[in-house]
Amino acid sequence: MAQRPFFQSDQVKLSADLKAFEGRIGYKFAKPELLNRAVTHASMSSANRDDNQRLEFLGDRVLGLVMAEALLALDPGATEGQLAPRFNALVRKETCADVAREIDMGAVLKLGRSEMLSGGRRKQALLGDAIEAIIAAIYLDGGLEPAKDFILRQWGDRVKTVKQDARDAKTALQEWAQARGYPPPSYVQTDRQGPDHAPVFTISARIENGEQAVATAPSKRQAEQAAAKTLLAQLEKNS
Repeated sequence: MAQRPFFQSDQVKLSADLKAFEGRIGYKFAKPELLNRAVTHASMSSANRDDNQRLEFLGDRVLGLVMAEALLALDPGATEGQLAPRFNALVRKETCADVAREIDMGAVLKLGRSEMLSGGRRKQALLGDAIEAIIAAIYLDGGLEPAKDFILRQWGDRVKTVKQDARDAKTALQEWAQARGYPPPSYVQTDRQGPDHAPVFTISARIENGEQAVATAPSKRQAEQAAAKTLLAQLEKNS
């Protein structure tokens, strides 16, 4: 399907919920068609309605630029090897989805019936993509400075605390175990609840000396990291 130009004006009037959304994000669009497009999922696209996939592509790059610049300014002495995991922690899909939830992004998304029935408003990937589309819409509407302002406001203290957040708990736990002659930790899924579109995993992290910790999260990766972090903290406290 042919895509129309980013700046083509469709004389769009925003609905009440999108006007309220502008208030939540602290930005009023001069070209409201960009906001409409940013909240339109591919399941709702048609010949006369473009979805947000191209905006998502652009927004991902704008987010990356802003975060790279912020990290360089925050720690002028950091090496590339130190900056890379911090950058990844700030731009990964889980972080983007968390930001989207904080501004109730799911409530304004335009979804097809099948996507709505499968819980699309709560899906991590969908929310993460949508916040990137919003970033691109602001960038195209007002330029880099408003987009940068939006990103830094919404990401908030995440940038300042990213050194701690970027620490890979699974790697740190493995290093702890190996330094004491233990084999690598094991991760066992002990439970899974919720529907397929919104699962909740419970993972137990264990090491050979018998100590373990359990964590629950919407993805196995997050649950494993959380369990490893909890176990590492209790090991360090005990030692």
